[in-house]
Amino acid sequence: MSARRWADELAAAAVALLAATAAGSLLMILAGASPLEVWRTLAARTLGDAYGVGQVIFRATPLVLTGLAVAVPLRAGLFNIGGEGQMIAAALACAVVGAALPAGTPAVVALPVVLAVAMVGGGAVGAATGALRAYRGAHEVIVAILLNAILGGVALWLGNEWLFVGDGTRTATVVEGARFGELGLRGSGASWSVLVALAAAAAVGWLELRSTAGHAWRMIGGGPDAARAAGIDVARGRLTALAAGGALAGLAGAHFVLGHKHAFEEGLGRGQGFLGVAVALLAQGRPAAIVLSALVFGALAQGGLGVAELVPKELVDVLQAVVVLVAAATLGRVTTIGGGRR
Repeated sequence: MSARRWADELAAAAVALLAATAAGSLLMILAGASPLEVWRTLAARTLGDAYGVGQVIFRATPLVLTGLAVAVPLRAGLFNIGGEGQMIAAALACAVVGAALPAGTPAVVALPVVLAVAMVGGGAVGAATGALRAYRGAHEVIVAILLNAILGGVALWLGNEWLFVGDGTRTATVVEGARFGELGLRGSGASWSVLVALAAAAAVGWLELRSTAGHAWRMIGGGPDAARAAGIDVARGRLTALAAGGALAGLAGAHFVLGHKHAFEEGLGRGQGFLGVAVALLAQGRPAAIVLSALVFGALAQGGLGVAELVPKELVDVLQAVVVLVAAATLGRVTTIGGGRR
């Protein structure tokens, strides 16, 4: 990637953040609040103490993973909007397996097992979407939207019929060894699952630049016909890209189960798959930038709770939308990340 390209993308992100700040300040004035006071309060609630920092990390962790789940298929010219369904499948699968493990299973065994189950669950949903796109010509966005709804209903049905315990919509608690420990930031939700997210970002960066699969994805994204002429199996590449995206979204589902609730609950992590699209767009699909982008969105989400008494809570949603729209408009592209076009 050229230095000019890096400069363009950094400029786009900077302009987006500045535009969001300006737009947010204007809306604050219209709401009768002091922008200086609101921004100061937001900073204090996110960076001013250990609890705020921990909550930002907690909120950013799944966004790193769902952002990566969008970024990988984009390399192959595909748009993965199925993170919600992939998270549901993964969260339910790892919760059921985690609860079924023997009580004394050590973490060194339990965690790899349940994480692998989560990746397989999410990856299977992504692979199904990829197969329909690659071999039947179905549009992956339409397929993913339908699968999101279907999987949400199926998970609720399975839970009500066999899996939920007590009177609520919650499965049995996973064993102790299948839980991520807390980071100890004053009772915040941050857990060691953040290391999984960082490792995933590093792995995706290596995969895209150093692996045969990553090269194939970039070639397909640059032009399927040219990729075929170069001997690349386009159908297989599309399938593997969406399967990899699903596996990453599956790890986000595991984050909520293993690092937070320790069980599957109806509505767990809802909305994180769609928000991951915004994270990936702001970061222009770059793994390292996705980590930073997730922290920005995590800070906005956490800080929004702290300023709710000063301005309407919907303001945070507006700020997030402005960030994405300006970032996309600055480079004049939304689904062409990585230089590829559909």
